Amino acid sequence: EVQLVESGGGLVQAGGSLRLSCATSGFTFDDYAIGWWREAPGKEREGVSCIRSSDGSTYYEDSVKGRFTMSTNSAKNAIYLQMNSLKPEDTAVYFCVAGYGDDCIDPSFWGQGTQVAVSS
Repeated sequence: EVQLVESGGGLVQAGGSLRLSCATSGFTFDDYAIGWWREAPGKEREGVSCIRSSDGSTYYEDSVKGRFTMSTNSAKNAIYLQMNSLKPEDTAVYFCVAGYGDDCIDPSFWGQGTQVAVSS
């Protein structure tokens, strides 16, 4: 059974940093696309970052490029999202996700989410 559990959210001032972590089980990174999505108040969920399983390439949503960095630790079955230079518009619930193969568009598995709030 695929499981994803996020941690590390919180309240931070604009310009600050947070590091989100995702503990995973039930699958290997070699076979699944893994990533982060977010859902801001009143907005649809959007993909933030994703690593394709086939070639390890990493995708970032335009608004977070240069500020967010996704990484993994296969030995610990963990996924991370380092978020720097945070802006109030980054406020959202952040979800760790996994999708079959290279599916970064419609991930099949979701964590419960962790709240990130950025104050101005």
